[in-house]
Amino acid sequence: MDIFTSLVIPALVGIGIGILSGMLGIGGGTVLVPIFRLAFGMSPIMSTATSLFAIIPTSVSGAVSHIRHKTCVPSLGLAAGLGGACTSPIGVWLATISPAWMVMLAAALIIGYSAVNMLRKAWKMKPARAGVVAPAAPAGEPPVEAAVEQAGDAAANDDAAPEVPAGESSVAADTGKAFPKLTRKQLAIGAAIGLGAGLASGYVGVGGGFIMVPLMLSLVGISMKQASGTSLIAVMLLAIPGTIEQGLLGNIDYMAGIAVAVGSIPGAVIGARLVRLVPERTLRFIFGGFLIVAAVVLVLNEVGVL
Repeated sequence: MDIFTSLVIPALVGIGIGILSGMLGIGGGTVLVPIFRLAFGMSPIMSTATSLFAIIPTSVSGAVSHIRHKTCVPSLGLAAGLGGACTSPIGVWLATISPAWMVMLAAALIIGYSAVNMLRKAWKMKPARAGVVAPAAPAGEPPVEAAVEQAGDAAANDDAAPEVPAGESSVAADTGKAFPKLTRKQLAIGAAIGLGAGLASGYVGVGGGFIMVPLMLSLVGISMKQASGTSLIAVMLLAIPGTIEQGLLGNIDYMAGIAVAVGSIPGAVIGARLVRLVPERTLRFIFGGFLIVAAVVLVLNEVGVL
């Protein structure tokens, strides 16, 4: 395999994924698994393993940014991450003994769920009016750092997080002044949430935020922004044992994973700038439709129809 195929193409794919995360807030296994399987021709287990490996760097960079801005709950992220770290190797083990079509079917269901969620958000958005400029990054936050944070959120959450609810929880508003203190019961709930997220992450190669964020909102009672940042802390912890196990089994394409992860950072910066020029609603409709097609093709490819 020459350097162009092993490094340049994956890096370009990473830039493309980064642009999507910067513009739409999507990324992670939702995009990586079908690309690795259908475009790179990796086996189902290698697709999920390499996706899990590639998620870690962006999750770490995004988590660091959230911690600096105090838009997360580190204690809850630690609890969920440790819980997930216990089950992600089990998810990997289940994937290795499962038929290839079953792993890809599970991946397709998650991709389909993310696609429907994206289309639902697009449907609720008002069409962009001429002359209306998209909002810039939050005051005091450098555009590059904001883009990296967005890329991390996308990697962990797979665009499956719900919209911000009308009434935020009383646990803490996104003031950025101090980390909220949670009770032991809330931390125990967080650990239980992590158990399920770790299992899904190890099995399908996704971040697990599509499980954690909604449950942290409804069961723990933190705000949307905090749930997104907290899930990043959990993902960077729970993905490590599963990735180590996949590495020991020889299932990871390290060069492709590193190239995609490296390319996603500048791509996120580009995407964050382009979002002011391209209508987000239109992009969500287009990419939501693309994800549905990818999910269907993923299943048909495994059952031998294609």
